[in-house]
Amino acid sequence: MNRINNFIIPLFSLIIFCFLWEFLVWYNNWPNYKMASPSDLWPAFWKFKHLFLIYGWETFWRTVVGLILSVLVGLSLGILMGFSKTIRIGLYPILVGFNAIPKATVVPVIALIFVGMHNMNTIIIVILISFFPICVSISIGLSTLEREYEDILLSLGANKFEIFYKIALPKTLPEFFGALKVSTTLAFIGTNLMEIIEPHGKGLGHLFDSGKISADYPLMFAVLITLAVMGIFLYYIVVYLENIFAGWAIRK
Repeated sequence: MNRINNFIIPLFSLIIFCFLWEFLVWYNNWPNYKMASPSDLWPAFWKFKHLFLIYGWETFWRTVVGLILSVLVGLSLGILMGFSKTIRIGLYPILVGFNAIPKATVVPVIALIFVGMHNMNTIIIVILISFFPICVSISIGLSTLEREYEDILLSLGANKFEIFYKIALPKTLPEFFGALKVSTTLAFIGTNLMEIIEPHGKGLGHLFDSGKISADYPLMFAVLITLAVMGIFLYYIVVYLENIFAGWAIRK
């Protein structure tokens, strides 16, 4: 029954959202060059179906690769900062300051450094945007580990690795998956920032920019909806993994 509700409730919410969107456009009598309605999107999808397939795949695989690498970077820095107070004190100001910089201003710099390397610069900007929530969640989870548990395991002859595996890892898993959900949506932002700014690029961001140049607003909204669907798809993959590895922490 829970599985059925988990499918029906989001589907019902989506239908209501589309209905309200369609009604809002109809009620205000907005032309599609001002605000596209859901009924305007299907013709745009069909007209550019081949580009949506090709560019959608370009956006998707670069986002996934960048997200995986951002997990590795975030975990590595988070573990170092969680177990070492010195490293945590030294790195936190740098990471917070860097994360405060609008990434839209970093994208042109990365594009110029790796000019012509479309895949690399896109993946790099995804990493730069997505690793921070993971890094912070792991760092906080490990640095707030109860000292009493560690002392008990040490008195029983456990080594540092056993303490990490039996106490620290289970404790940080809920925080990790919470941060990974945030990073999943941020990853698509990074991908499309680079695809929009970079000339002669590929991906849905480039298709969105083409729609903007030609004033094809249904195409632009169709790209946005495609990105939303892809983000939801990746989000629920994370939820599935969370249920497997940290399902015990989820309140039913």
